[in-house]
Parts: sequence; C-alpha cells; structure tokens
Amino acid sequence: MNFDEIKKRRTFAIISHPDAGKTTLTEKFLLYGGAINLAGSVKGRKTAKYAVSDWMDIEKERGISVSSSVMQFNYNDFCINILDTPGHQDFSEDTYRTLMAADSAVMVIDASKGVEAQTKKLFKVCVMRNIPIFTFINKLDREAKDPFELIDDIEEVLGIRTCPINWPIGCGKEFKGVYDRASKKIHSYSAGHAGMKEVDSHIISFEDKAAKDDIGEILYSKLLEDIELLDGASDELDMERVNKGKLSPVFFGSALTNFGVETFLSHFLDMTSPPLGRSGKDVEVDPMKDEFFSAFVFKIQANMNKAHRDRIAFMRICSGEYTPGMEVIHIQAKKKLRLNQSTQMMADERKIVEKAYAGDIIGVFDPGIFAIGDTLSTKDKIEFEGIPTFAPEHFARVRQMDTMKRKQFIKGIYQIAQEGAIQIFQEFNTGMEEIIVGVVGQLQFEVLTYRLENEYNVEVKLEKLPYEHIRWIDNYSEINIDKLQGTSDMKKIKDLKDRPLLIFVNSWSIRMVEERNPDLVLSDFAKN
Repeated sequence: MNFDEIKKRRTFAIISHPDAGKTTLTEKFLLYGGAINLAGSVKGRKTAKYAVSDWMDIEKERGISVSSSVMQFNYNDFCINILDTPGHQDFSEDTYRTLMAADSAVMVIDASKGVEAQTKKLFKVCVMRNIPIFTFINKLDREAKDPFELIDDIEEVLGIRTCPINWPIGCGKEFKGVYDRASKKIHSYSAGHAGMKEVDSHIISFEDKAAKDDIGEILYSKLLEDIELLDGASDELDMERVNKGKLSPVFFGSALTNFGVETFLSHFLDMTSPPLGRSGKDVEVDPMKDEFFSAFVFKIQANMNKAHRDRIAFMRICSGEYTPGMEVIHIQAKKKLRLNQSTQMMADERKIVEKAYAGDIIGVFDPGIFAIGDTLSTKDKIEFEGIPTFAPEHFARVRQMDTMKRKQFIKGIYQIAQEGAIQIFQEFNTGMEEIIVGVVGQLQFEVLTYRLENEYNVEVKLEKLPYEHIRWIDNYSEINIDKLQGTSDMKKIKDLKDRPLLIFVNSWSIRMVEERNPDLVLSDFAKN
C-alpha cells in the first residue's frame, strides 16, 4: 500500500455567495497547477470562454454554477482534488453533499460586500461537519470595505474567530499589495492579466526605507497602525483550533488579477492535512492505516456530456487504492461488482483513471444501481453514515405537454431525482399518475424544465402548489393513514419508496395534526 501517495492528497471544497469570485479562484488554482493554460472568465461571453468548472449549458448561459464540479491537479508535491460547489442558495443541498466528501473548505468573500446571505447558509453546513475553514477575501483590486470591518463581519455573523495571515494595503485604485505578518514583508501589487499566471510582484521588508516610498506615506502610516491593532487584538494561529473549525486563517487578494492566489495556495496546502478518516456504522476507517478499499457515493450526475448519454456516480475514496477492474462489495445492495472505466473530470472532459488513492474523487459508470450515500468496499460490513436529505420547501405538479412522450418524461424525471437535484412524489391512494416535484430552492424548477427539454426532449408545464412544509411519517406501518385527522391545508403524498408523507401550507397545521392524532410520529427528514 502506497501511503506516501495518500499523504500527498488534499481534498477541499470552495464555497461562496454568487459572484464572490469562487469560480475565478478555482481556475487560477488550476492555472498554477498546470491543469489549464489560459483562464476563461464566466463573464467573457463574446470570446466564448466559459469557466472550466461550469459544464452544463444552463451554467454557461447564465454564468452561475448549478452543479458541483470535481477537478484534480498537481502542485509542487501535492495532488489536489477541488470540489467546486454551486454558489446559489437554491442548490445548497448539492453543496452539503459535496462537503461530505471534503476534508476542508475555502470560503471566498467579496471585499466590497462582506459576508452575504448565502455565505451564512453554507457556513452553517461547514459547522455541521466541523471541517476546517480557510477564508480568501477577494476583489481587493476594487473598492472594498475596511479590512477590520470585514474581519468583524466574519466573526459576528458566522460566529468563528479569525487569524489574518496577511493584510491588505489600500484597495481599488489605491491597492498597493499585502503585508505578510509572519515574515514582516510587503508583497507589492501587480496585476496578471489575460488569464496569464505570471504576476510581476516584488517583495520588500517592512523595515526597509524603500517600503514607505513604494506604498506612499499615508498608506504606510495606516499599515503601522493596523499592524499594532492586529498584533494586540487578533487571535494567534492555532492549528488545533483551525482543524476543529473554530478558527479561520484569513488571506487577502484578487483572483481576477492573480494577486495573492499562489501565496494563498501555498499557505493553505501547508496548513491542511492529508485525507481524514471517516466514521461508519460501528467502524472507524483510517486512510493512513487501513489498506482495504472503501468509498462512498456523494453525487450522481446524468448526461454530463452529450456525447456520453450515461450516468456517473462520484465517490470519495476513504481508504485503500483503486485499480481498474477491481472487485468490490456494494454494501447496500449486498452484492459484488467490478469497478471498470473509472474517470476523473475536468468539467465535461474525462480522463481514464489507472490508479486512485484515499482522498481522491473518481467517477464510476452507473447503470442505475447506485444511490447517494452508498458504500463500496473490498471488506464486508463496512458501511459509512448516510447523507441526509434536505426537506423540500417548494412544490409543483409537473405534466409533460406531449402525452406521447411519457416514457422519456418518466426516465428523465426519475434520473434527475436520483441525482438528488429534486425529490419526486405522487398522489396518495388516488391511482393518479401525476407527479409532484419538491425542491429546496425555486431555481431548481428552472433547471428541471431546462434539462428535461434539452436532455430528454420533453417539454413540461409546472403548476406551483402552495405547500411549504413536509413531514415523513415514521410509524406509517403501525397506523391507518386513511383515517388520519388532518387539516384543510394538508395533503397526503407518497415518495419513491411508497412511504406516505404529509405536506402543509401552514407550519401551525403540523402541530394541530399531531394533537389530533396522538399515535402519529412525524419527522422532517426521511429515515433511510
């Protein structure tokens, strides 16, 4: 077993509010790793350059990421797996699943806006996992908030302490660079343009007389005051607290102009750990000790490439080593299978994997046998904890416009549901074939209709429903669902496993139904 290869692995997710620069930062990482030669901007419509991590047509058209992308590259002695997540809050469920496969997270914040609404929601997901969070405050080449205000914002809104590793000198047209607190040196600002990675920046000691001339007397005086404040008030770097998700190292820079990106990447890789262990049912898997292969599925994606009408199950390897054709046990299905034709992705481009190790993300062809949360292992009785399902907050009845395309419609909507992008339900005990779709965010309805039309050639009509709350019935086998005493705003439905559920317009109706039916046990998530 090659444990040296595992030690090289770093697997992290990048999270942010939309437009904070997350996709641009991801591309610059790939640029420094030599994975791409020219960075394309999602804004560059005229030049037809799209972000490498955005592969779906709707993403290219709208300039937003709606699906998590997985990319691998080498940098110095590290092998890096980046999980790029959707920034929009309507896709937070996909982000949560992706964070299950990451060992740490990079949080990108717009220096002119500070902590935004979606950052809060994604941050809470990180806190639920207790994963280390590293902060990159972006867009210093534009007008920005005071850096102390940004730091306070992170600490007060997100509830995590911070430790600035470097500190900005000015912003916008007056942006002169950053001060590195450990080395006490100034890295002067110079922009790298046109997607090139070389940044002509020079480093000068803060004590050097030329430093004042470099950045100007006013900014030099302000930096003196800032350093004094930082040294007296900010937290010291404590990696134990960082690893527990209690302290976030903070870096400043500009992803668009490449300034500060390589500095951040180098520090980040030194601070983060090799692949972490993972808990299972009555078992702990340690990638640095256990030689058997184990992995779990955290994402399923159909039709990633129009040339490949197939489904890919993405899995995080937790221990051991992958080789093509290896035999593994699909724990949930209780059967053996061979893992062939595994791939790694760079957006929609595929590369056949000959070897992969703990910490790596691989994509395996899925003939329809995998589900999100499934465990695969060469050792029996290894089962990782499942990935929870978010309760949908928006519902709509969906109908295909052409009744002759029922087969394509059913195939499409079921495949998209198996990816976890939507949840589908049916009327309860009515014999009706109408399908009700539940989503976490409204934008998922738009993606659903777009994908059905473009990938399955099915035009659909959505009829929004007023329901906002859903409850699973834990003890449905013990009670008579038909005789439930409901409320006027309650509706009975069933999920894909024929489990009965209740949806409500008003939250107060849930308590009323529980009071009217003392034996009823409700929960806001499905018990697998």
